[in-house]
Amino acid sequence: MNVWPAYLGLVADGRLSRRSEQAKEMLRACRLCPRECGVDRLGGERGYCEAGALARVATAGPHFGEESVLAGTGGSGTVFFSHCSLGCLFCQNYDISREGHGQDVTADELAASMLRLQRMGCHNVNLVTPTHFVPQILEAVAIAAQQGLALPLVYNCGGYEALATLTLLDGVIDIYMPDAKFARRATAQRYANAPDYPERCAPALREMHRQVGDLVVGSDGLARRGLLVRHLVMPGGVEEAAEVMQLLASISPATRVNVMGQYRPCYRAGEQPEIARRTNPGECAAAIRAARALGLVCLSPNYN
Repeated sequence: MNVWPAYLGLVADGRLSRRSEQAKEMLRACRLCPRECGVDRLGGERGYCEAGALARVATAGPHFGEESVLAGTGGSGTVFFSHCSLGCLFCQNYDISREGHGQDVTADELAASMLRLQRMGCHNVNLVTPTHFVPQILEAVAIAAQQGLALPLVYNCGGYEALATLTLLDGVIDIYMPDAKFARRATAQRYANAPDYPERCAPALREMHRQVGDLVVGSDGLARRGLLVRHLVMPGGVEEAAEVMQLLASISPATRVNVMGQYRPCYRAGEQPEIARRTNPGECAAAIRAARALGLVCLSPNYN
C-alpha cells in the first residue's frame, strides 16, 4: 500500500534521516546541480549559485496564484528559496535568484515554516527553486515529519537538475513541477548561461516521471502525486515550444503541461533585443496547439 505523503514511509525506520545525512555530505564538494562546482559549502566556499551551508529563504506563505490543482482554496504553501543555479537574463525574481535577498535559516527553522504552512491550511509545501538546497530540505522534512507534518511536497524547479540529486528525492517528493525552458543549446546558452540545459532537462524529467508518474488529481480537484510541467513561451519561441512539447509527449502522452504566456522582459532581458518584448497571445496559442496536437493535457493559459 502506498503511503501518502510519500516521505512518511521513510520516517519511522530512520531512512529519511539517513538520506538527509547522505545529502549533507554532498555539500563538501557540491555537485547538486549540473554545474558541478565542487566547492566545499560546509567550509564556507560558494559556487555559481552563491548558496552556502544554510538554506536561504526569501518568503514562505500561502500562494493563490499557482495552478489551481495546487492552490485550491487554502493556497499552496510556497517556500521561495534564494539563489539559483541558472542564470536567466529574463528572471522575474532576480532579486531573490541573482541578488540573494532572503534570510539564512537552520533546519529547525525551515521545519517550523513547513509546519506553520500546514497550520495555516495550505494544501501542500511548495519548494520553489530548491535544487541547491536539497540536503537542507531533506533535513528539515525529517524534523517536521516527526512533529506532525503531513502535507505533500511539491518540487518546483527550473528543470536544470542532476540525476544524482533527484535520486535522493525518490520516495520523498509527491509532485514534481519542473520548468522545461529550452530545447536548443544555443537558446539556453544565450538566455540562461547553460548550454547543456536540453541534455540535462530531458533525463531529469524522465526520472521525475519514473518516480511519481502522471499527475493524479483527487475528487477535490487537488493534485495528489505526479508530474506537472511548466513551459514559459518566449517571444519568437513558437518552434522551440513545439520541440519542448515533443519531449514531453515522448515521456508520457498524458503529461500535464502549463503553457505559460505571461513572459515579460525583466532583469537583463533588454540586452537581447528579440526578447525585449512580451509574448503575444498568438504565440502562446500556437504553443498550446502544438501540445494538444500531441495529445498532451494543457492547463488554461495565463496571459496576465
